[in-house]
Amino acid sequence: MTTFLSIFPLDLVVFPGEQLNLHIFEPRYMEMIRECIDTKKQFGIPPVLGGTMSELGTSMDIVEIARTYDNGEMDIRTRGVDVFRVLEVVREIPGKLYSGAIVHYPDNEKKTSSERMAALITTEVKRLYELLNVSEKFPQGKTAMLSYEIGHYVGFSKEQEYEMLGLFSELQRLEYIRRHLNEIVPVIHELEEMKKRIKMNGHFRNISSDF
Repeated sequence: MTTFLSIFPLDLVVFPGEQLNLHIFEPRYMEMIRECIDTKKQFGIPPVLGGTMSELGTSMDIVEIARTYDNGEMDIRTRGVDVFRVLEVVREIPGKLYSGAIVHYPDNEKKTSSERMAALITTEVKRLYELLNVSEKFPQGKTAMLSYEIGHYVGFSKEQEYEMLGLFSELQRLEYIRRHLNEIVPVIHELEEMKKRIKMNGHFRNISSDF
């Protein structure tokens, strides 16, 4: 599907299903958000990487206006919907302060055919959080879009998050996460072992010997 979308480039990657709270303070985006609310339309967030707006982005639903300020600024709650590809940027829209883009929505498989892979990834991410001693931060209530729900929780750089945004199969995204975990979990585990060895220095240790 190809359509027109108002765009709000930001220095972050948003995944479908992700909830994002935003404070809107620039006049052009206050205008854009008010019009999206009035017309019940979505807007798009293409990530800004290296100072350049990226080709891929995520369409956003406005879920709620949490607060409106006297000067017109707003706190809004939004939710990511679908990944789009920018075909053409429309810098100037007659009578508008904001920009837009002609975008296309690629087919995106959001369910995986491998429940085993999804379960394996979940186990590995939990292990990662245990090694980091942040188990309480592990996301709960996962759905079929497991990759999108944990994409911000596996230590990706913003560039890696964007690479995953460009994968349109849940199985491919899970495999991408699995390869990343296979690289970083042994490193973190070694750091944990190092911490234990450092703590033991200077302590009396109970060591048995067979000789």
